[in-house]
Amino acid sequence: MSAPTLHEFQSQVSELLLRHRSLLDVVTKYSQSNASVNRAVSKSITECGCIALNARNQGFSEEMQLDQANRQSKSHMEGALCEHCSEVVRNEMGKNLFYMSAMCNLLDISLEEVVSKEADKCSTLGWFNLT
Repeated sequence: MSAPTLHEFQSQVSELLLRHRSLLDVVTKYSQSNASVNRAVSKSITECGCIALNARNQGFSEEMQLDQANRQSKSHMEGALCEHCSEVVRNEMGKNLFYMSAMCNLLDISLEEVVSKEADKCSTLGWFNLT
């Protein structure tokens, strides 16, 4: 069985969304689910320890070439998510995607179109896409 398309997922969310039909409910649930993603990542650092952060200044300068800046940039992350933390983060991201899809439904926006336009923008702007 193949993975559902974004359109199929958005339709499924529309069928399942009974309780939170209010745009305000969905916006706040989306915000809450985003915070839960951040919390799950934070817990993988502070409680599990499977990943660590070692953040420092990236050392960019205005004279630096873009390709040099890209090679020099770091994620500040050390290690990798363990199986448990990866599962928790994925679950929280799924909830976040659910509420994003619900918001798209209420605002009559195609999630597939949003992703497609963003991908086009990334392709067109390349390095200059600062979003």
